[in-house]
Amino acid sequence: MPGFIGLPELIVLGLVLLLIFGPKRLPEMGRSLGKGMREFKDSVTNDSPKDRLVIPEELTRERETV
Repeated sequence: MPGFIGLPELIVLGLVLLLIFGPKRLPEMGRSLGKGMREFKDSVTNDSPKDRLVIPEELTRERETV
């Protein structure tokens, strides 16, 4: 089935990446890729990181009374 990526293909791809970039460089690449994807998502949805951390007052009041 063309275009299907299964577990064996992902393992081979991971080994090739490990051989090319080395074990020290892969975590850096993963972090930068994740950061870039997060920034892209925020720019598309017009969200800022500050908006995601805000807790509505209703929730904080309910927690204090419980």
